[in-house]
Amino acid sequence: MTHSHDAPDAAGALHVLGALALELSGDAPVRDDRLTQAQAGELAALIAADLATFAPAAAELELVIVGAHYDPVELLRPGWPVHRELDDLAARAPGSSKARVIAFGAHDGTLPGALAPQSDFAGGPLRLVPFVLTGDPDRIAAVGDLFEHELLERGMAGAATALAAQSMFGLQVEHARYLTVHDLAAMTSLQYEHAGLAPLWPVIETALLAPDDEAWLDESPEPLIHYVDGEARIALFSPQAWQQRYAVGLDCTTDDCRQQALRQHRHFEARQRQLAAVLQAHGVVVNFVHCDRANDAVESLA
Repeated sequence: MTHSHDAPDAAGALHVLGALALELSGDAPVRDDRLTQAQAGELAALIAADLATFAPAAAELELVIVGAHYDPVELLRPGWPVHRELDDLAARAPGSSKARVIAFGAHDGTLPGALAPQSDFAGGPLRLVPFVLTGDPDRIAAVGDLFEHELLERGMAGAATALAAQSMFGLQVEHARYLTVHDLAAMTSLQYEHAGLAPLWPVIETALLAPDDEAWLDESPEPLIHYVDGEARIALFSPQAWQQRYAVGLDCTTDDCRQQALRQHRHFEARQRQLAAVLQAHGVVVNFVHCDRANDAVESLA
């Protein structure tokens, strides 16, 4: 990915956004999705030590983590809301040391701000403990470049970190490694390809990395989707309009043919619901637009 790794905020500070990725083994249960403040601080110290082994300059930056783990879709959302929340909370924390480590944990089971993992997305095989590095722009740029080029290849977490995460969260860790959010996006793109969702990925990627741009999914037999103005507009075809666009060759004068068209239309609607659900899981606003004539569909979504 050639996109910039850093994300300027209103103050002009730059960030490296990443995560400790915990690949879980089998169907072993997960005891906790969040840590106490003390546990979060302990895990943060181990993460800080690991990151400094990959890039010594990382030790000169502020590291912010939350003692909680999330599904990839919770981190891969426009505006990087979990990372942004971490950064906003850290900005309000007392103290001003440039190389400080800030960890947020749960108090009486409750995490601060909007950091609670969503139960709807619990149970996946890959869980992510997000972190933000911030500080001197030149140092951030150097560390960010290094991480983008090398973290995926040699970013295995230290044994102490992997064991601590396994013990604290009560889960079974197969592999523990560090990723940038762009590494995570690239991995998710491959997973979606294997799951038959490849046509949708350019829409999600645009929403994540260039939210002010636009993208189309206009590729029969897929639903028609236009990402523009920060939302995904999906054409909701009337049965007649659907047939005009997707079943041109069907001349339905027999019952068999009509039944075939009905099955195809139901399959299309199921696919439409599936793609809408994936977009919404990624925090993309979905807006269904009624289209009564196939020829006007593209214009209706503009």
